[in-house]
Amino acid sequence: MTVPTGRRERKKAATRQKIADAALRLFLEHGYDAVGIRDVAAEADVAVTTLFSHFASKEALVFEQDQDFELRLARAVTDRGPDEPLIPALRREVLALVRHCTADGAAPIRRLVDGTPALREYEESMRLRHAESLATAIAADPGLAQSTTACRTIARFAVDAYSLAREAPDPEAALDEIFRMVEAAWEVTRPPRHP
Repeated sequence: MTVPTGRRERKKAATRQKIADAALRLFLEHGYDAVGIRDVAAEADVAVTTLFSHFASKEALVFEQDQDFELRLARAVTDRGPDEPLIPALRREVLALVRHCTADGAAPIRRLVDGTPALREYEESMRLRHAESLATAIAADPGLAQSTTACRTIARFAVDAYSLAREAPDPEAALDEIFRMVEAAWEVTRPPRHP
């Protein structure tokens, strides 16, 4: 998660985290559908308006690091070294996200998401948004010179690699296999080099 620098930003981040923690605790204890927004606000000791100033929806409470993940994917493109190839940079960031989401303590959250249709639907829309954001970052890089279709396809592959690897018995081995295919797909779309 991006660390806020100023006092006000740190206070806002602490409030946001307090709300997210309270929501997750209630959802895991009572079930997502049994807990309302007012319950979360009361548990976090904030007003409902404060809750909504930090989270756009009830579903967003479960995916509180959504914006950070989206930003990290885009930065894997924009912040990589001038000679660093795209696909290894994406693989490294996706691996970090997979490790975060398969760490100890993540299994109950995964079960909550998998068992709740509204959360599965939100997660799918989130993945599509992340892929579009990543595709935009790839397309904006003048050194990559790819078609819009190629950028969107590689971005979808990278975001889907996260989901597939996260569910695999050996996430890192799955990611290696997936990114070999992503690398091959990326190479096929590259314009021919003229001598």
